[in-house]
Amino acid sequence: MGSRSSKLLACCWSSKKKKTSILEASDVEGEDKLDGYQLQPFQEFSFEQLRVATSGFAAENIVSEHGEKAPNVVYRGKLDARRKIAVKRFNRSAWPDPRQFLEEARAVGQLRNHRLVNLLGCCCEGEERLLVAEYMANETLAKHLFHWENQPMKWQMRLRVALYLAEALEYCTSNGRDLYHDLNAYRILFDDDCNPRLSCFGLMKNSRDGKSYSTNLAFTPPEYLRTGRITQESVIYSFGTLLLDVLSGKHIPPSHALDLIKDRNFHMLTDSCLEGQFSNEDGTELVRLASRCLQFEQRERPNVKSLVLALTPLQKEVEVPSYVLMDMPHGDESSIESLSLSPLGEACLRMDLTAIHEILEKIGYKDDEGTANELSFQMWTNQMQETLNSKKKGDTAFRHKDLNAAIECYTQFIDVGTMVSPTVFARRSLSYLMSDKPQEALNDAMQALVISPTWPTAFYLQAASLFALGMENEAREALKEGSSLETKKNGSSAR
Repeated sequence: MGSRSSKLLACCWSSKKKKTSILEASDVEGEDKLDGYQLQPFQEFSFEQLRVATSGFAAENIVSEHGEKAPNVVYRGKLDARRKIAVKRFNRSAWPDPRQFLEEARAVGQLRNHRLVNLLGCCCEGEERLLVAEYMANETLAKHLFHWENQPMKWQMRLRVALYLAEALEYCTSNGRDLYHDLNAYRILFDDDCNPRLSCFGLMKNSRDGKSYSTNLAFTPPEYLRTGRITQESVIYSFGTLLLDVLSGKHIPPSHALDLIKDRNFHMLTDSCLEGQFSNEDGTELVRLASRCLQFEQRERPNVKSLVLALTPLQKEVEVPSYVLMDMPHGDESSIESLSLSPLGEACLRMDLTAIHEILEKIGYKDDEGTANELSFQMWTNQMQETLNSKKKGDTAFRHKDLNAAIECYTQFIDVGTMVSPTVFARRSLSYLMSDKPQEALNDAMQALVISPTWPTAFYLQAASLFALGMENEAREALKEGSSLETKKNGSSAR
C-alpha cells in the first residue's frame, strides 16, 4: 500500500516528462474560445496524470454515456477542480503503431467546435493508448430517447438534436474529417446546458479496437456489408437511422421503416408520446429526410450540407434554451440552499475557518481507516518512527493553530511517503487556507480526494479553497458533490 500510494502522490500534479502540468494547464496561452468557454490546445498527458485524474482508473469512475463497450472503457476524471474529463482507455492490442495513434489523435484534436465533444489530448506510453475528451454530464441521446424516466423528449428538442448533429458533421467534413465510425444514439451526449454534442471518439480512424460498425447488421450501411469500407455516404445512412430513432423513440431497423414509409404508415413510425406536438408537414419532412438518407444507392443520399439546410426551417423554438426544452435543472436552479449540508459543509459554505478547524480536530483520523494504518512489521524502522513523530508534532501544532509548524511537519510526513493519510492532506489544506494560501490548499484537498475518492471532507475543503480563490460556481459544485456523497454514506449506514 505504502509504495503504490506514495508513487501515486509523488506524481500527482507534475510529470518529470516534458508535458503540461495539470494545474498549470489552465495558464497555457492560445486557448480556444467556444461560445463563452475555453479549451486548451491539444496536449499529450502522461499516464500518471490520467491515473491520478481517474483515481487510479477506479471502477466507480467507469461511465457508459460515451457509448463505449469493453474492452475499451471510458472513465470520468478531474484534471483539477475546474475541469472534468472523459478518458477512453483502449485495449492493449488496439493501436499497435504508436505513430499512427498520435497522428490520428492530433488530427482530431485540432477540431474545436461547440457541436462536438472536443478531444483535449491523448496519452501514448508503452502499450497504453488513451484519449482525453470533455466530460458531458447529462448522458446520451439513447438514454433520453429509449430509457427516459420522467418524461419523453419533446418534438422541438428532437429536431434540435437532428440539426446540431448535422451541423457537427458539416463542421467535421469542412475540416477534412468526413468519416465517422459507428454513428449511433450513444455517440450523442448532452453538455451542462443540455445541448447535444457529437462524441469525438468516432472521428478516429479504425484500428484493431473493433470494426467501424456494431455487430447489428440490420443497422449497417449496405455498402459496408459488401466492402467493409466506410464512406461519406455511409455516415449519411447512419444519420438516417438516427432520424428514425428521433421520430419513433425506438431503434427501428431501416428496412422495416422503409416498408412503413412506402405504405405511408407514418403513424407507425412516430412516437405516440409526441401526439399534438408537431404538424403533419413537419412530420412528413422528417420522414422524407430519413428515407433519402437510407437509400440503397449511395449516390441517391443527400450530402450533409443539404441536411442542415433542410432541418434549419423546422426549428420553431430557437430562443428556448435546451435545458428548458429538456425540463432539466440548470446552474443554480439546483441550489446549495436546498442541500442537506453537514456542519463541516455549512462551515465551508460560510468560510468559517475556525469552525472548520474545530470540526477537523474533533474528527481526528477516524476517516483514515484502511488507508494510513496498513503497515507491515518490516516497515517499523527508525525512518517510520521519525515519520510518525513528524505527524505527531504536526498534530500538536495544528491543535494550537501554529500553522507554519503544522505545514512543515505534515510536509515531512508526506515527503517520506511510507504512509498515506487523507486526513494529513486535509489538515495541511486547512493550514494553508488559514495562512492565506488558497491554491496550495486546493492542491492538498485534491490530493486527499485522490487517496479517498468518495470522502466528503475532501470535497468540502476543495469548496472552501475555491471560494477563497473567487471561483464560486466551482465551489458550489464541490459542495454539491460532497453533500451527495455524505447523503449516500448516511443512507448506507442507516441500512
